[in-house]
Amino acid sequence: MEPEYDERVPVLVVGGSLVGLSASVFLGRLGVRHAVVERHAGTSQHPRGRGNNVRTMELFRTAGVEERIRAASAVLADNHGILQAHTIAGDDQEWLFKEIDPGGGLAKFSPSSWCLCSQNDLEPVLARYAEELGAPVRFGTQLVDVTQDADGVTAVLESRASGERSTVRADYLIAADGPRSPVRERFGIPVSGPGDLFHNVSITFTSKRLAEYVGDRRFIVCYLTNPQGDGALLPVDNVERWVFHAPWHPENGEPLEDFTDERCVAHIRAAMGVPDLDVQVTGTAPWHAAERVADRYREGRIFLAGDSAHEMSPTGAFGSNTGIQDAHNLAWKLAAVLEGRAGDALLDTYEAERRPVAQATAARASTRSAEHSHPGYAAPPVGGGKQPGVLGVVLGYWYTRGAVVGADQAPVLPEGFRPPNGATGTRAPHAWVRRAGGERVSLLDLYESRFVLLTGAGAAGEPWRRAAADLGAPLQAYAVGSSDDTGAQTADLTTEPGVDWAELHGVAAEGAVLVRPDGFVAWHAPSGAADPARELREVVTALALRI
Repeated sequence: MEPEYDERVPVLVVGGSLVGLSASVFLGRLGVRHAVVERHAGTSQHPRGRGNNVRTMELFRTAGVEERIRAASAVLADNHGILQAHTIAGDDQEWLFKEIDPGGGLAKFSPSSWCLCSQNDLEPVLARYAEELGAPVRFGTQLVDVTQDADGVTAVLESRASGERSTVRADYLIAADGPRSPVRERFGIPVSGPGDLFHNVSITFTSKRLAEYVGDRRFIVCYLTNPQGDGALLPVDNVERWVFHAPWHPENGEPLEDFTDERCVAHIRAAMGVPDLDVQVTGTAPWHAAERVADRYREGRIFLAGDSAHEMSPTGAFGSNTGIQDAHNLAWKLAAVLEGRAGDALLDTYEAERRPVAQATAARASTRSAEHSHPGYAAPPVGGGKQPGVLGVVLGYWYTRGAVVGADQAPVLPEGFRPPNGATGTRAPHAWVRRAGGERVSLLDLYESRFVLLTGAGAAGEPWRRAAADLGAPLQAYAVGSSDDTGAQTADLTTEPGVDWAELHGVAAEGAVLVRPDGFVAWHAPSGAADPARELREVVTALALRI
């Protein structure tokens, strides 16, 4: 006799913080019915995790929530650089960098840009949008047991307020339940890496006079190096609300209880260089920086995402962004499998792609913390000089294996930024195009729910489009022309003057590019083929897509 369950859903998301909420949004956009549970009573109350990089914002753009996020983050829209100073009031100060995107050059490569939106502002936006898409988050609900078999996952949930329990049956479970992930521990998945790096106490406080000393310096963070008051200052509203990260050394026996309001006030005053500064502490929260990556991202029908899969130093905001991008990578693959458009082998590519990215990014984050002399981090000297900037990490990571066909075995992270060039396994290039009806969109806006085949307009791309139609695979083919081309009226998409779509993607006019729902190039044909139908069929089969 089949067991009785209180609820059945295709996907259960455990954890309703940034990564779990993002997973819900991405699944909801793809029409995947799911449930989200979060043990805390509501969204984050602490202003942390504020840096959302351009790749993350591209994903939020495609998901239809970018503008809401920017509206929620308007108060910090003009904060850009990272400052290092002995004290705020002193003269010994240096910009580690003053602008995230000096000169606005990023617009050539992306329709989006960085966004400074603290977690306590971002999570409510995502939660509301997830609810609109059909999956309200069940706050105050914890996972107390989980098992799986060949056909699905059984989760026992408990209301933290009433103690009432319920049983949910799901086809798959996404564990976005943090660095001490109960799900990961339940299934004995080990982690590897250097481990703990340093510890801080985050202090929220108000000060009306501090803005006078900060002046017009609109930084994201300022690292203070005064030995009597080292730490990191982050503005919340640039007026009177602030956050200060003070070093904490539990490894030396220092108890958290030592961080009294009196101690915090004295430390902040020393860091600012203003002995009589008005400081009102409003809260404290400990946090730990570590470098660890789970040895496995998949255990049967259970997948790790975000901090449950990897921990990394906060410098550069790589951790939350990597986690959100985990969720996006997994969401489209789950949707394809649940809809019968792909086989189970596609789900194995999640770990194959995302785990190497996490390992490389975590190492880069630790190096960046050492470069910035992050408070509390007694790191060894970094060899080889200053490391490359963040843009190569953000837009340059490479899937050398997984749901890609014919990718070069290049390093997962480049040494520096390389403009997207259409290479297999990389994020596809951005270009503005117009649809046949005149709507102006980015090529990246086309990539969300289906594989997309880009071909030349007219006779150049006709063999590939015919092969795609005859194949019956779950992909959308577009003929791309140029406004400089007299045949542009026959194109589905028309580029702007001076832009050649084929050159942008590293193929000839007779070539083709297959782009995945997450905007990564799955395969490309540099030129025409003797038998396009056979070649395309082999590619689709290798990607585990069903035809």
